[in-house]
Amino acid sequence: MTDYGHDLLFGTFLTPAAAQPQAAVALAQVSEQAGLDLATFQDHPYQPAFLDSWTLLSYVAASTERIRLSLNVANLPLRQPAVLARSAASLDLLTGGRVELGLGSGAFWDAIEAMGAARLTPGQGVQALTEAITIIRGIWAADDRSALRVAGDFHRVDGAKRGPAPAHDIGIWLGAYKPRMLALTGRTADGWLPSMGYLKPGDLTRGNAAIDAAATDAGRSPAAVRRLLNINGSFAARSGGPLQGPVSQWVDELTAMVLTEGMSAFILGTDDPADIQRFGEEVAPAVREAVATEREAALQRAAAPSTIDVADVAAVAPAGEPHAASASPAAAAAAASRLGLSPTPDDGRRLSSQRPFDEATRPHYTPPTPDVTYTDQGRAVGQHLIDVHDALRAELDTLLDVVGQVVAGVRSVGSARSEINKMTMRQNSWTLGAYCAAYCTTVTGHHSLEDTAIFPHLASSDEALEPVIDRLTAEHHTIHEVLEGVDKALIALAADPSRIDEVQEAVHVLADTLLSHLSYEEIELVEPLARLGFYPGQV
Repeated sequence: MTDYGHDLLFGTFLTPAAAQPQAAVALAQVSEQAGLDLATFQDHPYQPAFLDSWTLLSYVAASTERIRLSLNVANLPLRQPAVLARSAASLDLLTGGRVELGLGSGAFWDAIEAMGAARLTPGQGVQALTEAITIIRGIWAADDRSALRVAGDFHRVDGAKRGPAPAHDIGIWLGAYKPRMLALTGRTADGWLPSMGYLKPGDLTRGNAAIDAAATDAGRSPAAVRRLLNINGSFAARSGGPLQGPVSQWVDELTAMVLTEGMSAFILGTDDPADIQRFGEEVAPAVREAVATEREAALQRAAAPSTIDVADVAAVAPAGEPHAASASPAAAAAAASRLGLSPTPDDGRRLSSQRPFDEATRPHYTPPTPDVTYTDQGRAVGQHLIDVHDALRAELDTLLDVVGQVVAGVRSVGSARSEINKMTMRQNSWTLGAYCAAYCTTVTGHHSLEDTAIFPHLASSDEALEPVIDRLTAEHHTIHEVLEGVDKALIALAADPSRIDEVQEAVHVLADTLLSHLSYEEIELVEPLARLGFYPGQV
């Protein structure tokens, strides 16, 4: 999980309803007045209840002054790519650079086929989209005087003239969910644009990992791909689940998605003017401020001077001796300290008598000899692991506090209402379950990225890390089982509120297991991450 550092964008996902044709135009104007960056429209050319989205986009462009516009996403099977490229470039020129291009490979194939387009398999859809992107970018490359030729299986041009060039570099954002589409996004796209309603727990993390891997394989920086998200939610005085509650809850949850999942654009699906105004005037500025504060703190940590004493390093790993797994974590902890980083130690306190794994059998890693140098970027990578873990610890503290208060009976929903609103959650079984579920999903997503991307890179880069990586991976499986125990306790709680003590015990086991694991992982991996990065070539 990472923050790719993009500027933040906030926008709306509006319905192009034909019954009230001016309504979508008015909502785009409200979006602009609320300070939002984007107004986007779904594109279903086969739907007679909708306006044609490209015609609407052009009309809205003439009815607004500042806001950027996009289809979300363009239905490629019914929009010929060379013509679509010229349409987008033309509107971009007319608006002074306010057009972006969301693209999709197609869905609802019965309706698409009824409109005269050929039905494609998922694999053919990916190939067709690949060809279309080549054609679109080829049309936009007006400085190239050669004729454009793309001999695709599904889209082709044979000697097409290029141009016009758009007013700015139009972003191509792909609505992608499956492995082949995610790989295409990493290889060629400027942005990933999924919808929250179609995502399962952990899909953001898994999708980011797949995109990052494909981008790296293609010689691109993963940060070249902006991460956007269509979101849904409702504003309320009290929390009722993810993005269902007060503005402060929205701010916290979206900020977390920026810093831990790398999302940098949030597009709210709503046709409610009041929600649009609140999103633009209250949520967006607060998220920008919170993210800017966290990013500045990270830069300051990365820029902090590091004083490494060669003699101290030699004492940890004597010159001439290979670095390998050792019997003590002291070497790794000392190396992290000399980097100017502070892994969180395990204080040894436990809330439960259960021990899902034996901590005494953990292998430890001895960092390399003193000739190794570290960059400021490398130190920032090591610090990022600590920062992500700190966010998990903070969430766990809140979870423990809420469960403890409910069990002790010292705070009821009525008497604690003001405090509950500050915490953006209600102290009852339903929202306690939602909060636990959301937290457990975050933990699982973090571990999934480590297991599928970061750990293999570290183990292949330094064989001495393999015993530690193997143990960390095994502990991830154990923690997954502990999380399953929390889920089972929550199910029991929903049926019988008197069984909240079972939730408390399950959360105590989670706290003991997770805090121990996070400390072990930080102590062992901060130095390797500072030296090797999250992915090849990062530092």
